[in-house]
Formats: sequence, structure tokens, C-alpha cells
Amino acid sequence: MRPLVLGFQETEKTQLALVGGKGLNLGILAAIPGIQVPEGFCVTTVAYQKAIAHHETYHELLDRLALLTIEDRDQIGELSRNMRQFVMEAAIPNDVAAEVARFLSRFGEEHAYAVRSSATAEDLPHASFAGQQDTYLNIIGIDAILRHISQCWASLFTDRAVIYRMQNGFDHSQVHLSVIVQRMVFPQASGIVFTADPITSNRKVLSIDASYGLGEALVAGLVSADSYKVQEGQIVEKRISAKKLAIYGRREGGTETLQIDPDLQQTQTLDEEQILQLTRIARQIEAYFGYPQDIEWCWADDTFYIVQSRPITTLYPIPEANDQENRVYISVGHQQMMTDPIKPLGLSFYLLTTPAPMRVVGGRLFVDATPMLASPVTRDTLLTTIGQSEPLIKDALMTVVEREDFIKPLPADQQKPSPSHAGKGRPPAAPLDPIDSDPAIVTELIQRSQASIEEVKQTIRTKSGSELFDFIVEDFGQLKKILFDPRSTAVFMAAMNASFWINEHMKEWLGEINAADVLSQSVPNNITSEMGLALLDVADAIRPYPEVIEYLQHAREDRFLHELVKFDGGQEAYAAIQAYLVKYGMRCAGEIDVTRTRWSEKPLTLVPLILGNVKQFKPHESKRKFEQGRQEALKKEEALLGRLRQLPDGEQKAKETKRRIDLVRNYIGYREYPKYGMVSRYFVYKQALLREAEQLVQAGVMQEKEDMYYLTFEELREVVRTKQLDHSVISKRKDEYKLYEKLSPPRVITSDGEIITGAYKRENLPGGAIAGLAVSSGVIEGRARVILNMEDADLEEGDILVTSFTDPSWTPLFVSIKGLVTEVGGLMTHGAVIAREYGLPAVVAVENATKRIRDGQRIRVHGTEGYIELL
Repeated sequence: MRPLVLGFQETEKTQLALVGGKGLNLGILAAIPGIQVPEGFCVTTVAYQKAIAHHETYHELLDRLALLTIEDRDQIGELSRNMRQFVMEAAIPNDVAAEVARFLSRFGEEHAYAVRSSATAEDLPHASFAGQQDTYLNIIGIDAILRHISQCWASLFTDRAVIYRMQNGFDHSQVHLSVIVQRMVFPQASGIVFTADPITSNRKVLSIDASYGLGEALVAGLVSADSYKVQEGQIVEKRISAKKLAIYGRREGGTETLQIDPDLQQTQTLDEEQILQLTRIARQIEAYFGYPQDIEWCWADDTFYIVQSRPITTLYPIPEANDQENRVYISVGHQQMMTDPIKPLGLSFYLLTTPAPMRVVGGRLFVDATPMLASPVTRDTLLTTIGQSEPLIKDALMTVVEREDFIKPLPADQQKPSPSHAGKGRPPAAPLDPIDSDPAIVTELIQRSQASIEEVKQTIRTKSGSELFDFIVEDFGQLKKILFDPRSTAVFMAAMNASFWINEHMKEWLGEINAADVLSQSVPNNITSEMGLALLDVADAIRPYPEVIEYLQHAREDRFLHELVKFDGGQEAYAAIQAYLVKYGMRCAGEIDVTRTRWSEKPLTLVPLILGNVKQFKPHESKRKFEQGRQEALKKEEALLGRLRQLPDGEQKAKETKRRIDLVRNYIGYREYPKYGMVSRYFVYKQALLREAEQLVQAGVMQEKEDMYYLTFEELREVVRTKQLDHSVISKRKDEYKLYEKLSPPRVITSDGEIITGAYKRENLPGGAIAGLAVSSGVIEGRARVILNMEDADLEEGDILVTSFTDPSWTPLFVSIKGLVTEVGGLMTHGAVIAREYGLPAVVAVENATKRIRDGQRIRVHGTEGYIELL
């Protein structure tokens, strides 16, 4: 028979379902040698279920609650209130009351107790539920304790607890409550220890908050606590706060808030010896759990008592290193404009593609920058190159470099010779001379890529089973050959270097800032900007047919395309959408993750964008937009060359500049093509693998074909070979992915787990302005639309798009907006390239832009200077 009450010493690691997260952790703490835990017991979830969960009314209310969504706040409030009332009025069964009384008699009925809630979905590694359920202090007597047990049970249905479960995907009916009854300690001081710095995430820095009296004053935010930081046994920082109030237990029960003696208000709560003693205890607890902990403690009768320990759920995990050396890692996602987590199969594809040394952590990729930072020569190259595109990463790396003892310098004989470009303030130049600004080179490279993809499409149809996996591995070699072809790289590097050259020299010679931005408008051969304009042409094909527009406004199913042909103009609309999907259907948001749903797989994604174009634009808008940009670029070129000819040695300056302008105009569009080729090939591989997964589903090996996304490429190969799959692996990976989705990846992280943040070194910004990186010139004022998912876009012409990141899939939105602000990005990332080509003022790499700018707020984007004003 399952127990109604368990003492702390009786709980086992397998009993989460009985005693909840808090109760389980207290049981573990009580078993650690030398750790003092006030004695107590857990009223188990069996008691809760016996008292409440078998009532019909309870299940009716739960069923109604399960139908609500997070938007139904009023109904959540009303239902939650009804559930709390029902729980409070339910009688505690006699056998539960008898067991509570038996345990109290063992510890002493006359003592005061803390009565705390402990939910089964609480203090878990991926969801802390901190502060979601209630705690009651200094409760005396069996009747009062039983009453407060009911109140704890009821707190499972506070509005905040219900909403938190909804946000974190927990089923209300699967979460039960245990109640902890624990001897009260009346401390002189109490507080919290974080065994990793909660601000920087550094695992080597331990952070203590301390104040007088009970810890509830600190948790409730009534007092500012002292803060102490300890690193490797040394107190490295102390901040003493004015502590005016404290909460103390009253003799007759309950608590009271009292004024602290003025002489003590500025006094250090814990002395140095106590700080170091508490540090040793906290490190012991952390070692026992094997994960950084958030620990509640109190100091009474010359003893540190531990009253709670839970995992810190907000820390970004650390990349695994093969040695004990200090290491520095750079986020790939911030450079690829995709900071979401990537599923295991997607990570495999990227790792099969890239030659760079990568680490996978938190579902994201990081590059180990330590070897490059260890040599002054390669360090200068890295900082110079990354400074052009990602100044926040550069500034963070500078912080690490300035800590001279963090990275060991390489011995002189291992340092690479200095490249000729080092220190010139721009990325390494591809040789310009062999390339004569000839558009035919771009045409040739594009045709070669297309022919190669067509060949793969034909050949892959004949492959299956292990032969298919062998073919894909072999073909990755061909993909890399095309992707990293030196001629291909030379073309777009020539354009990028020409852009840097123009900006540098036009500023020096003419005082013009970012002159290359206008010159980059409406260039040929840009597959991504053409994609945005092509969707305007799809709108042109649909606009004359009201029946089609009406049908599309209500289309919900992804089979909507097959129904389209029934309507007047449906055949024309179908043909236009299909032609678009043939050329661009392999794209989608987050496209570097092959597991993401492509437009071809869910064409409905494009419908709101098409309808938006129908509503906002006149026919032939794509040609008008392109021609307008081309004319602006030509006028800019004429104006610059005309002004240069007026200068000393003007003809030579104009000739040099014209050569660079031609390089930009003819080659910068190709910058977007290699990635298009890569995702096109990825999609061919994906379709073939999905056919294999479909066969595994039919054979009963896999539950659904999308489960293959949670396996690495090699694991999937093995499942196809053996026809065996451990389903617990899929389940575990799905849970991990949900956890990773909640984490924010840092730009730079060290092997200590420290997140190093960069900052803009900017003078003369207007008051209240938000700094970022200027990537596309001009100033625009308008309504900010804060959009986190492309599918949610509801834009009107003249809006300014504010989002976390954009990849090529967002380009169709760019035709509707007048400016762009993103949290991630650099000078040559896709959003910046397209913003320049469309002539949109843009500022990127703006920290927390989607939180600092409100949806609907009027803002002014300074794309030339790199900042945003809130109006």
C-alpha cells in the first residue's frame, strides 16, 4: 500500500510522484553527510488524491480547465477560484489526519512548523515552478497544520500556477501536490545561494544573498539583501545593503514584519568566516546533485540549516571540452541568423556540411575560438573580420583577451604567419585582379549548381536503405565542393571587399557615410530578393479573381491548392503558386535546420503574404520596385563619380571607384546563392529520408515519420539497417528540445559557463536611443511591428519590422515594410543584404529589441548611424 506520509529520511529518488520536487530534494539533502536539514515529513500525493482527486466535481472542473487556452484569462480566474474553494471545503480523510498526528507526536506537537507545497511538476531540471504554490510559516497545533495542508492543496489552482502549467505544457490532471511539514527554525539571518553566478552564468562564481530574519522577506522583495560573491575560495565582491525590515515568527504563531535596529541596518549580515563556511556547504550540495543549485538557507544557533535546494533552470549549458584548458566559444546561430535550437538530424546535416570545429550544446552550434585567440596574428584577423559583421561578438572577445591569464598564448613556433591583410580594418580580400567584374562568371556558377542539384534529384530516386545513406554521405562531398569553391568565394568576397573599399574611401574623399548601401539596390542575380519580388507576381496572377481571393481568405487545410482549381481563375492561381513553390518551395523560417517545415510541405504559410500583397499593391509592383531601386543606384553612381572628378587626381579616383562599383553591382547578388544551393540540396535529401521513415512507420518500427528528426544521421542509418528503435530516445530528445527552446543562446560563452556580453562603444547618441549596427542607410519613421514568427505577420505598407532574426524566408515581408530592426545580424547577413537591395533603412544586432520596443509604438530608425529612437 502506498504511504500517506513519509519522513524525509524515508524518501527515495524514485518517489517524485509521491513527494513532489521540493519533498524529493529535501529527502536527498537530509541524506547528505554534514548537511543540516530541519526535521520533517511529506504528506504524499496519495493523501491529496484520497481527499480530492476521486470526487466527480473535481474532474468536471479539471475537464473544463483543460479546454481553456492562455488567452482565456477571465475564465481561468473564475474556474481556478471554484477549484480552490472545492479543495478547501473537501474534508481531510481520517487516516490522513491520523498519520499527520503520528508524525507530529514524533517531532513534538508543541513546536512550530513550516507548511510548504511540493508539486510533482516542481523543482525539475527544465521547470522550477518557483513561487507558484503557497508556503505558510510558524504554524502551531494539529488543527492549524491540517487546515494549512488544505490551503497548500488549494494553491495548486492559483491563477499563476494554472497559467505557468499552460505555458510549460503540463497537463493539469497529471500534476498532484504533496505537502511538506517541517520544524521551524527561527534564524538570525537567512537567504539564498546560487552556485553559479545568476547574472553572468559563471559556474566558478558562487553568489550569496543574505538578510536578517526569515528568508520570506527576501523572496517577497521587502528587503534589499547583502550580496557576496566567492570564486575559488576567495570573497571577490561584497555589496552591503540597507536592511530596514525583517520578518520574524510570533510566539503565538504566524509571522510579523519588524523594523531593524538602525545600528544594524548597514551592518554586514554574514562575516567572512560564515560566508566561506556557507560556500563549502553549497559546493558540497552542488556536487551531490551534479548540477548548479539555487539553495535556501538560514543561520540559527551557530548552525547553517538548508531548507531547500533546486536546480538553476535558466543557465545555458557549457560546451564539452576535451581538456581542462580555458576555452571560448562563439555562437554560430548569431552569424547564421538562426538562434532557435536545431533538432538532432538538422545538426547532423550542418556538421556534415561545415569544415569548422563545432560543439553542439543546448541544441545550438558553437565554434571553439580559443586556438585563434591564442596567437596574436590569428587573433587580429578574427577580431577584425568579426568586428565588421558582429561588433557585439568582437567586444565580448576583447573582454576575454584583456583578461591576460584566461587564454594561454601559443608557443612562437606554433603561431601562424601574418596574412597580408591583417590589421587593415576589413576582412581578407579575395584577389580582385583575376576577376574582371564579368557577370558571366556568376551565370556559370549558378548554372553549375542547378545542374548538380538536378542530377542529385534524378539519382536519389533510385536509392533506398543503406545505399541511400551511402549516396547522401558521398554527395555531401559534392555539396561542399560547390559551397566552398574558391572561385565562388572569390566572387562574393570581391563584392564585399569592394563595398568596404567604397564606404571607406567615399567617407575619406567625399564625407559620404555608407555610400555602398544605395549602390547595392536592385542588383541582378540575387535569388533571395527575387523571391520577395516573385511573390508580388503571384499576387498579380490572383488579383483579378474575387472568388479565388475569397477562398484563400478562409483556406485552412494544406490541401487547399487542390480545391483551388474549382473556382473562376483557380487554374491560373494554382499555376502561379506551383511555379513559385518549384523555385522557392525548399525555403522556410530557420531553413538551416533541415527538419523545419518547408513551404512546399505547408504552402498555406504563404497565403497571408500573398493576400497582403494583393491588398496593398497595384499590378506590376515587382518591376516598379526593382526599376526604382536600379535608377536610384545609377543616380548615386553618377553623383559620386561626378564629385570625385572635381577632386585632385579626380579621374584616377573616379576610375578606381567605378571598378569597385561594377564589382558590387555584378557580384553582390551572388552572395545569396550558395545558401540557396545548400538548402535546395538539403530538401532533396530530406524528401528521400522521409520516404525511408514512412516505410519504418508502416513496419511498426517508428511511431510517426517526423520522429526521425530526433535522431542523428548515423542513428537513423542504423535504425534503417536494423529495423530497431529505442522509443525512449525519441521521447527524451523531444523533452530536451522543449527545454532548449526556452534557453537564450549567448553570443560568447566560456568553459566556465560565463556568458560574456558585448556593448557598443558609442558617443553622442540622443538620450534614450537604442544602439545597434548600421547595415542599410537612411532614416525612416513609422509604426513598429514586433513579430516573432513569420506566420503571424500582419503588416501594412510603411510598417517597420522588429524581430529577433530574419533569414531568407522572411524576404517576402520586406516588400511591405519601410525599415528593419533585428536582435541578431551583421553587415553581410541575409537580412542586411536584402535591406540594402530593397533600399530599407536597417539596424541589426540590437540587444533585446523585441522587448525594448513595443508592438505598435512609433519609432525612428537611423540606418546610417545605427540607432533607434522611441517616439
